[in-house]
Amino acid sequence: MNCPVCSEPNTRVVESRVTEGGALVRRRRECVSKSCRNRFTTYERAIDPPLVVIKKNNRREMFDSRKIRMGMLKACEKRPIELLQVDEAIERIENGLRAEQVMEVRVKELGNRVMEELRRLDDVAYIRFASVYQEFDNAKRFAEILAALSE
Repeated sequence: MNCPVCSEPNTRVVESRVTEGGALVRRRRECVSKSCRNRFTTYERAIDPPLVVIKKNNRREMFDSRKIRMGMLKACEKRPIELLQVDEAIERIENGLRAEQVMEVRVKELGNRVMEELRRLDDVAYIRFASVYQEFDNAKRFAEILAALSE
């Protein structure tokens, strides 16, 4: 790590601390140049590999939790569901994919995970999302979903 004052390429670590529950390492460094001896702090964090979504037409795009959030919020409109609950659900979805070490996920699988989370939160929000996501084209599909919910 170069010294930010004199650009000396050699610095030494004086102290290291793990923070944020082990997700971040804070290091105090000191420049080894005799004329500088500047002390500064650096942070080290592991970067998650990108998560890619495979769309219906096989096009690939980066996972964007904001898109999921918008869809879930639309389904939860005028329902007694807090924003925090939606954000926690999205976090569970993303963390679940990362825990399974999934690098690419089909949009159908992602939609199913969203429906699972909505089902836990609110039946009406679940049905709203399912009707759009599964492209219901008749009342029979609604009846099937309602029957499955009743069981």
